[in-house]
Amino acid sequence: MYRLFLIAGLLMLFYFFLRRAFQKIKQETGLFTHQEGQTLGNQMVQDPVCRVFIPRENAVREEIGGQTYFFCSRGCATTFQKRLST
Repeated sequence: MYRLFLIAGLLMLFYFFLRRAFQKIKQETGLFTHQEGQTLGNQMVQDPVCRVFIPRENAVREEIGGQTYFFCSRGCATTFQKRLST
């Protein structure tokens, strides 16, 4: 019975080592850009006006005052610019 537990434990360790090795290989080959494994297109950004999180690839991108901001809609971008100008 103890042999069964020992073999199961060793198999679990082997599985986790293999999984970690494959994750490192993926990161080193450039398939991922983050340590978490998220690509830049799937990164979530927060709208500074309504505080909603949206995917970076779907966000409205505006450069205001030399800084890049991401918005959920054109309306939020306009609202943000109005707030800055007053």
